Amino acid sequence: MGNRGRSLTLLAGLLVAGPVLTGQAAQAACEDNVLQMRGDWGSARFAVAVADTVKERAVGLMFVEELPSTAGMLFVYDEPHPVSFWMKNTLIPLDMIFADAQGVVVSVHENAIPGDLTSIDSGAPTQYVLEINGGMAARLGIAEGSEMQHAAITDAAWPCE
Repeated sequence: MGNRGRSLTLLAGLLVAGPVLTGQAAQAACEDNVLQMRGDWGSARFAVAVADTVKERAVGLMFVEELPSTAGMLFVYDEPHPVSFWMKNTLIPLDMIFADAQGVVVSVHENAIPGDLTSIDSGAPTQYVLEINGGMAARLGIAEGSEMQHAAITDAAWPCE
């Protein structure tokens, strides 16, 4: 499947995204295609595609022309280490939310510029990166110290049931 077909398949799968929550999310059983976040700002739920192989992480959200507001991609690494991203072949602005081995946010890069080849560094050892629409992190209040909940986060600060 070409990049365009992969992008369309990704988007079709993400269109089932649930609404962004405004209250405190309850601890729930985790699903592979759902990531929840919480913090002093409240909570949110995103439909996610998971990139957990070298090939999937290399492609990421390249060539995606539109992303539903409550959707994203979760990049999963085997262990925490400094990571850096770029926006080569990425067509939409993205927020990158970097989290440690426990799913606790260590840094947020807002509104990465489509097509920009400048390296965007995590700033700290990172095991999980959530990419969402540019500006969404600020709108929700997602910041350092926020917590992620997902099936892939095995040593989570906010574990699944």
